[in-house]
Amino acid sequence: MNLTFLHRFKALLIGTCIAWASVLSAWAQDGEAKQVPAGRPNILWITAEDMSATLGCYGDSYATTPNIDRLASESCRYTNAFATSPVCSPSRACLINACIAPHTGTHPMRSLFPLPQKMNGFPSLLRRAGYFTSNNVKTDYNTSSEERIIAASWDRNGPQASWHLRDPGQRFFSIHNLMTSHQSRTMVWPYEQFKQEVQSRLEPSEIHDPSSVPLPPYYPDTILVRQTLARYYDCVTVMDKEVGEILDRLDADGLADDTIVFFYSDHGSGMPRHKRALFDSGMHVPLLIRFPDKYQHLAPCKPGETTDRLVSFEDFGPTVLSLAGISGLPDFMRGKPFLGSLTGEPRAYVYGHRDRVDEIMDCARSIRSKRYLYIRNFMPHLGYHQPSAWVDQGGVKDDFYALAADSGSASAAQWQFLGPTRPREELYDCESDPMNLNNLAESPEHRATVNLFRSRLRRELIASSDLGFVPEIELWKQAAGTTPRGAAAAGRFDVSRLIDAAELVGGDDFEAIEIALADQDPCVRYWAAVACSASASLPSGLANRLRELFSDPSEAVRIEAAGAMAQHLGDQHLGDQHLGDQAAFDTLLEITAGSNETTILHAARKLELLANPRQREQIQALANRFADAPGDVAWCIRFTTSAYLRRVK
Repeated sequence: MNLTFLHRFKALLIGTCIAWASVLSAWAQDGEAKQVPAGRPNILWITAEDMSATLGCYGDSYATTPNIDRLASESCRYTNAFATSPVCSPSRACLINACIAPHTGTHPMRSLFPLPQKMNGFPSLLRRAGYFTSNNVKTDYNTSSEERIIAASWDRNGPQASWHLRDPGQRFFSIHNLMTSHQSRTMVWPYEQFKQEVQSRLEPSEIHDPSSVPLPPYYPDTILVRQTLARYYDCVTVMDKEVGEILDRLDADGLADDTIVFFYSDHGSGMPRHKRALFDSGMHVPLLIRFPDKYQHLAPCKPGETTDRLVSFEDFGPTVLSLAGISGLPDFMRGKPFLGSLTGEPRAYVYGHRDRVDEIMDCARSIRSKRYLYIRNFMPHLGYHQPSAWVDQGGVKDDFYALAADSGSASAAQWQFLGPTRPREELYDCESDPMNLNNLAESPEHRATVNLFRSRLRRELIASSDLGFVPEIELWKQAAGTTPRGAAAAGRFDVSRLIDAAELVGGDDFEAIEIALADQDPCVRYWAAVACSASASLPSGLANRLRELFSDPSEAVRIEAAGAMAQHLGDQHLGDQHLGDQAAFDTLLEITAGSNETTILHAARKLELLANPRQREQIQALANRFADAPGDVAWCIRFTTSAYLRRVK
C-alpha cells in the first residue's frame, strides 16, 4: 500500500482525535458556556467563490447584480481589499487562522501539512466568548489539521448550518459560502450542464449577450471566449439572487438590525489570467460591510460611501474578533484589525503568494500599495499560461492555446499572459494601468520604486519565515515529527539564504550558481538547479555538476537537476563525453517508481513539460497505477499524466 497515503491517513486520524480533545479541553477550561455581553453584534459573512469585482456597485455596467448593489447602498464599500492567494485553499488557510499561508507551510494547493495545536481557527475564540458559530458548504483549510479546526471552530458545520440552529437570543457568527460563481460553473462544466444547473435559474431578460460582453484586451476576440465571459456574468447574477435570499432570511428572522454583514469573494474570477495570477484580476476582491444603525459608530464611512483603506485576508479574522469585543489576540495571528476596538494604523502594503496549484509548480510573491503592484517571479522560465488539466477541461482554453501557437498574431497584452516565460520583476501603476498591462520594472523613472518594493518584499518574506522557499518535498522531510511552523521556529530553515539562492534563477551569475550547486543545504542546491533550468544555456562546468546531482540524497534536487539536463541536452547536442538526456529521463522515471506521492507528482510534472515521446509507455503505466488512487496528490498525478498522454502521441 502507498506509504504516503498511509502517512496522511494516519495524520488525519490523529488530527480528528486531537480535534475533539482540544474542544473538550476548552470546555473544561471555560466551564459553563459564556454569555455574550449585551450590545455585541451578530456577524454574518457571505462569501462568493471565484469572483472579481464584476458588480454594478463597483462600476461594471454589464453586471446584473441588484441585490448586491442594494447591499452596497447600505454598506461601506472597500476599494482596496485583497486576497493573499489567487486560488481558494491557500486563501482559506489564511482566513481561518489570520496568517498568510506560506507562514504556516500550507501554501501549496491541497496541502496536507499539519498546523501547531494552538491554531484552531479564529471562530474558536468566538465560541469561547459565547458566540454560536456556523459554517455551510465548505471548509477547505488546506491542512491535515482541518478536522481539528472544524471541531474547535464550529458549533454547526455543513449544508444546513446557519444562525437559526443557535439557542434563542444567542449571538452568532455565521458563514454562508456560495459556489455558483466558481470556476467549475463558469468555464469547466460542459455548457449544457451550466445551462441546466445555473442559467435555467435566470429569466430570459437576465441572460447576458455574448456579443455585448466587455472583452479585456488580454483575451482573443472569439465566439467561445465571449460565450464563456457571458456565462461567467450569468453565474454572478444567479449568485446575486442567492445573496438576496440570505439577506431576506435575515430580515424575516428579525436579525438585520443586530447583524453586521460582510460580503466578499475568495479571490478573482475563474477566468484565464484571473484565478491563479498575482495580477489585480486575481487578487483584488469586492468587500462590502453593512452596519445596522446601532453599530454605525463602528463604520469607517456612511452607508453607500467608499473607503480606500488597504485590507488583506490576514486581517479579516482579527477584525471579526475586534467587532465582537474580544481582546488579547493570539500571537500567531499576523493580521491587523481594521474595525472595532482593536483597530490599528492602516496598512501601507498587502502581500500575496503563488505556489504549487494542483500539478503546476511555481513560486511568486507580490506586494501591493494603494498605487503600485510589484510581483517577483522566482520561476520566470515558467509562463503564466502553463498547461493545467483542470482548467484545460474548459473548451475556452483551446482558443488561448491556438493564439499562443500563432504568437505573431497575439497583441502585447495577450502575449503577456500567453508567453512561455515571465519577467523576474513586474511593477504596475494600478491607478493609470488598472489591468496591469504596462510593466514598469525596467523603467529608469521607476527605479527607486522598484528598489523600495523589492526591499520591502524581502523584509516581509524573512519576517514571516516564508516557507515557500523550502521545496515541498524537503518541507515534508525537514518538518517530520513537528509542523512546518514548528520546524521554522526551531531554526531548521534559513529563509534569507534560500531567498538568495532563489534570486539566482533567471540570472547569469554562473559562478554563484555553481557554488550553490555544491552547498550543504539541499534547499540551496534545489534553487541552483532551478536556475540551471531557467538559463538559456549551460556552461560545461554546470552541466557536469548537474550530472553528479542525479544521485543527490534530496529527491527535490535530483528532479530539478535531471530536468535541467533533459531540457538542455537534446539528441542533437550529445557527444561521447556526455551521459546524455536519457540518463536524466531515467532519473526522473526512477523517482516516479517510488512510493512518495509528493515526490512522484513533482517528477511527473517535469516529465509532462519535457514532453519526450520516448517516455510514453512509462507515463501510461504511471497513469494506470494512480487511476483509482485516493487523495488529492494522487488526483494531481492523474492530472499531469493525463495531460502528457493527451499531448504526446
